[in-house]
Amino acid sequence: MYFLWHTLLVLARVCRAIVEDKSKVNQLTIKMNSVAVVTDGSAVLGLGNIGAEAALPVMEGKAMLFKEFANIDAYPICLRTQNVDEIVATVKHIATGFGAVNLEDIGAPRCFEVERRLREQLDIPVMHDDQHGTAVVVLAAVKNALRIVEKQLNRVKIVVVGAGAAGTAIARILYSAGARNLVVCDKQGILEAKHFSILEEMQKWLLQKTNPRQLRGNLSAAIRKADVFIGVSGPGVLTRSLIRKMAKDSIVFALANPEPEISPQEALGHCRILATGRSDLPNQINNVLAFPGIFRGTLDARASDINEAMKLAAARAIAAGISPSELNEEYIVPSVFNKRVTRQVARAVAAAAHRTGVARRRSG
Repeated sequence: MYFLWHTLLVLARVCRAIVEDKSKVNQLTIKMNSVAVVTDGSAVLGLGNIGAEAALPVMEGKAMLFKEFANIDAYPICLRTQNVDEIVATVKHIATGFGAVNLEDIGAPRCFEVERRLREQLDIPVMHDDQHGTAVVVLAAVKNALRIVEKQLNRVKIVVVGAGAAGTAIARILYSAGARNLVVCDKQGILEAKHFSILEEMQKWLLQKTNPRQLRGNLSAAIRKADVFIGVSGPGVLTRSLIRKMAKDSIVFALANPEPEISPQEALGHCRILATGRSDLPNQINNVLAFPGIFRGTLDARASDINEAMKLAAARAIAAGISPSELNEEYIVPSVFNKRVTRQVARAVAAAAHRTGVARRRSG
């Protein structure tokens, strides 16, 4: 009985301390080691719009990865709504108990607006991992692949197939890193304004910043003399004959899951470097290389945002996870089981948060 009374007394003191200074919630509760993993179940893996209940196992798996790789307490939150206003309002109301929000498996273009509005309205960082986690790992892999073939990012031609969440984020981070000859295709061919019924902010950016030579037509027209192909679309998009149209020492990232844009058996021997999302092949592009370290570094710095500089720092840290002596055509990204990468990414992200002024905890 005494123990219960004493515990309540201690808790009351903690509550009063937070009443007097709300910022103390970060030191006196679980908040700063907690991440909400939020989905509406509309774009789960390769399964599509399967709803909140069916999405729960995937969110539970994501929470386990957060704990295993970054010692972060993550909580799966599956919303039985796909209305943007309702998603934003719900996350705003529950944000009190979390240090950050990981949006997961929310379909495009809705995911863009949800992320934008939450970033504007919350005082904790929000990141849609399907966009930015994928993009960070792709950038790291592209950087290392280009080192092997001795080409420069600002001089190569890169074709991205898929103009959804992942494809848009990949194009944006590549542009931020210095790529300038980017061509984005969707299922109708090289991206044009007529492909969109309503031009969202992200589509406007793609139309303004990509396809500098104003190419028109299908993938065959886009891929001619391309140095890098990045597919985040679906199976059967890429063929051997299309790879043969690419530049010498071509790099192919066929990342669609569960079936890539071209089967590895078809692609091997026709490109210099091949990467997929598959765990049974070399060069697996997997978000687990990025998101645990990004969120660990963000929470450690108590950052108010996950900005572009932090994502670029994460990509550099992942790329640096392979030494020059280890780097080869079948080893352009570290193993997903290499927990050292998480620590390196976390340090780089926290340093970038301090450097860019979004950190709210003193370094060192």
